[in-house]
Amino acid sequence: MADKKDYYEVLGVAKTASDDEIKSAYRKLAKKYHPDLNPGDKAAEASFKEINEAYEVLSDKDKRAKYDQFGHAAFDPNAGFGGGGGFGGFSGFSGSGFSGSFDGFGDILNSMFGGGFGGARSANPNAPMQGDDLRYNLTIAFDEAAFGAKKEISYRREEKCSVCSGTGAKPGSKTSTCTRCGGTGQVRVQQNTLFGSMMSQRACDACGGTGKIIEQPCDSCKGSGRTSKVIKVNVTIPAGIDDGQTIRIGGKGGAGYNGGPDGDLLVTIRVKEHKQFIREGYDLYTNLSIPITTAVLGGEVKVPTLTGDVKYNIPAGTQSGTTFRLRDLGVQKLRQQGKGDLYVNVTVDIPKHLTEEQRELFEKLAETFGTEHPDGLGGIFKRKKTKKK
Repeated sequence: MADKKDYYEVLGVAKTASDDEIKSAYRKLAKKYHPDLNPGDKAAEASFKEINEAYEVLSDKDKRAKYDQFGHAAFDPNAGFGGGGGFGGFSGFSGSGFSGSFDGFGDILNSMFGGGFGGARSANPNAPMQGDDLRYNLTIAFDEAAFGAKKEISYRREEKCSVCSGTGAKPGSKTSTCTRCGGTGQVRVQQNTLFGSMMSQRACDACGGTGKIIEQPCDSCKGSGRTSKVIKVNVTIPAGIDDGQTIRIGGKGGAGYNGGPDGDLLVTIRVKEHKQFIREGYDLYTNLSIPITTAVLGGEVKVPTLTGDVKYNIPAGTQSGTTFRLRDLGVQKLRQQGKGDLYVNVTVDIPKHLTEEQRELFEKLAETFGTEHPDGLGGIFKRKKTKKK
């Protein structure tokens, strides 16, 4: 296969070309070199076959990926990628005894081996089909996820061409039924494989699977029947949504085909982290530092929540690391009644710098507990005393 031209070069497109660009290039070249328009021209016939071969590969996602990785060798039965003298130790299947029509069997092999035995049957190309779903990542603030919000987003999508109403033909021009496939968009082809000669169906190379020949392509969409446009959509963020969850907006995806419905827009939510709270499900977690006097004697403190501070009574003798549960102060449950809870982890603030008076008071307190007291106050605050001169 060393003498074969690069498929991208055959169609005159870059390797980064989109599916629409490949399709548009194919249609122009197929029309130019079509045998019906070039009767008796062998060079045109050879070019037409070459164009169809390139389009068959580059228009198929899987085949294109294989071609980009291995080149023409990906489809060479002698190159070790899908054939050769035998397959899986069954070399006897390569004889001519399996010639004939194997549509169903070919479809099974196609599904098993990724298209190496000819394409599977395609649906009616003129039947209404839903448009493609589109995806959009939307980053929102922590509070917006907790309480809900409304956001406006902009994105690009394909819409039905307004000039030609999606036909792909220039207004006032005519389209004709493809004579090669009879308007079905499908042609039967014979392929020689290691299993013998097989018949399969594939998209018609003359009309690109549409069943129609466009004589004069629309100037606006270049014959594709579709145009790309940036649109704005309002997204309602429900209260309680979490990071990674997706909102589906019906009918805001790609335009449908042949009068089919438009696809949907799938908005995946990304939630920014909060400086003070950590969220797990609908519950919130936060840390709160309290004075040692409050930990020992108990008292009222202010606890931060998403809606502002609330008062909470710390019981006497609270240890550092204790966690308190404040019910219904978490996040609103998504499309449900009720809220999660708020968990407050308490850290006792041990003063690092004391006045002389404070130090003496702690020393006296330590003496009352004794050095072996389980609360450890004696051990924390006791210091070696020196006699005053």
